[in-house]
Amino acid sequence: MAKKKTAEERRRRAAELRAQRLKEERRRKVLTVAGVTTAVVLVVGLLAFLIFMEFRSRSIAGVQEFEVPSYVHVEMGERVDYEQSPPVGGDHWSSWQNCGVYPEPVTPELAVHSLEHGAVWINYRPDLPEEQVQTLNDMYNPGDYLLVTPYEGDMDAPIVASSWGRQVTAETADDENLQRFVRLYERGTDVPEPGASCSGQISETAEEVDAMLVGGGMGDIEGMEGPQGDAGADEGTEEEE
Repeated sequence: MAKKKTAEERRRRAAELRAQRLKEERRRKVLTVAGVTTAVVLVVGLLAFLIFMEFRSRSIAGVQEFEVPSYVHVEMGERVDYEQSPPVGGDHWSSWQNCGVYPEPVTPELAVHSLEHGAVWINYRPDLPEEQVQTLNDMYNPGDYLLVTPYEGDMDAPIVASSWGRQVTAETADDENLQRFVRLYERGTDVPEPGASCSGQISETAEEVDAMLVGGGMGDIEGMEGPQGDAGADEGTEEEE
């Protein structure tokens, strides 16, 4: 009788263990499916967020695009009649304007060369309130491909930002479209010379450059190679055109 009882207990115990294993396996499967589902949801959500942010960053109201049919070097000191004001590209001098913040206007033929390297050029009217100017200046950090300068020519708005072949206007320095424009096109890659330098050459304002031209002090600058040998690359473009 005792042996029969012991055998029944063993069978009962074995059945309980099988049931427990099945229960744990079902639980593991449920957790695995839940984990995979959660991971898929997170990945899909992240992709959707990135797509949304990319779309949002490119949704810049009022951006104008222009063809730039010619962008060869002209003689240092020769003035170029640009179609846009401020210009968005075109023929330019062999040297470029160093990126940075300037309290006075810079030479367009030098700044256009900076645009060719992927810079964004923010121009503002000289009568823009000081706090607005400071907000624009604060957008620049050392190493950025950004020019911030006053502009004395005609402009359609108090602030105009230009990249190669593109332009957007803004009424105030904190305009969201202006901020997006700078984020999207600073260090632009769809330019004639992406990655070329935006430093190491001209840091003088337009008035100072004009004085140097009159005094003959810029003769040794013409044709100068920048840190990345840009002048040679540009000369090749000129020869092709």
